[in-house]
Amino acid sequence: MHQHPALWTDPVAHLARMRPDHPVLYLSPQVLQATARRFQAGFGGLVTYAVKANARAEVLDNLVAAGIGAFDVASPAEMAAVRRAAPAAVLHYNNPVRSEAEIAAGIALGVASWSVDDAGELDKLAAVPRGSEISVRFALPVKGAAYDFGAKFGAAPALAESLLREVARRGWTPSLSFHPGTQCEDPEAWAQYVHAAARIAAGAGVRLARLNVGGGFAVDRGGVAPDLDTVFAVIAGAVRAAFGADAPALVCEPGRAMVAEAFTLACRIKAARADGTLFLNDGIYGGLADLRDMGPTGRVRVVGPDGAPRRGAARPRVIFGPTCDSLDRLPDGVRVAEDAAPGDYLLFDGMGAYSIAMSTEFNGYGLREVVTVGGAAPGR
Repeated sequence: MHQHPALWTDPVAHLARMRPDHPVLYLSPQVLQATARRFQAGFGGLVTYAVKANARAEVLDNLVAAGIGAFDVASPAEMAAVRRAAPAAVLHYNNPVRSEAEIAAGIALGVASWSVDDAGELDKLAAVPRGSEISVRFALPVKGAAYDFGAKFGAAPALAESLLREVARRGWTPSLSFHPGTQCEDPEAWAQYVHAAARIAAGAGVRLARLNVGGGFAVDRGGVAPDLDTVFAVIAGAVRAAFGADAPALVCEPGRAMVAEAFTLACRIKAARADGTLFLNDGIYGGLADLRDMGPTGRVRVVGPDGAPRRGAARPRVIFGPTCDSLDRLPDGVRVAEDAAPGDYLLFDGMGAYSIAMSTEFNGYGLREVVTVGGAAPGR
């Protein structure tokens, strides 16, 4: 396992000393490991990490150090990244659409659990060793998330019954899975899915080995911090009510909620217009790509080149990224201190998920540097 020692106490110390003119992502291993342990202590089942959120070696190494031994992977490249961090890790291949070559790679790399939401995709898994887990993914028209994952993946309940029955008939270990959607702030969404899973299993006449309750756990974006313990309690209560003594083992696969809080993204103000419009050295083609879909974050602070905080009243700004594309604009509503000036740094806290994972190098810009810092959660 690689070691990634912290050379800086916090992001501001690094900024004040090095004064980078490019965007930098700061990782706090202590926060990342603490988050992993919180999930393991509070969730009543197996906690896996959705690698898609952030596949950096530093992230995987710290999660392994915190006791995470199973990973939700969506491609052979993610499988290889996990194997480098932990050769014996358990792989859950939960992208339900795969090519023949990807299936062969998954078999060769020892995938233990596969998901499926279509009869044709199930047929493609014929070479998967019998006894392996195949989890039928289903979807419901349940609201409560920032955006719905069911538009792309997930069988309707009637089809899920048929698929589950066929998985058992062909000799695989039958399970069910769902995903309530990203940044889901309504615990009752999980409860509705759990009760639907019990109905599907009963309709199929199949006892579930496991129920994967997905990711979707919300993170703090500047409002009221989500209460993970409440979500865990609602899930556990729904499982007891829906399945009774015959409850399946549980699995979850947090991505955003596992890694977001451990990172802060620092961008520099390149220019400011008379009307307050700001131009940054990063934008939606870089580490701020996720804001395009998730909306503005309220977790923004400003420091000068010497690290001194700007204390002016925050107000909404028009903010553009560095590229020549006029679409490179943050969603309206991001509030920035009124005394922010060119050369200052904007620090976006809670930015570990889908930042470096989605960054491009369009126009020669992009998020490339990760710096390890010590201490508590950034900005806390």
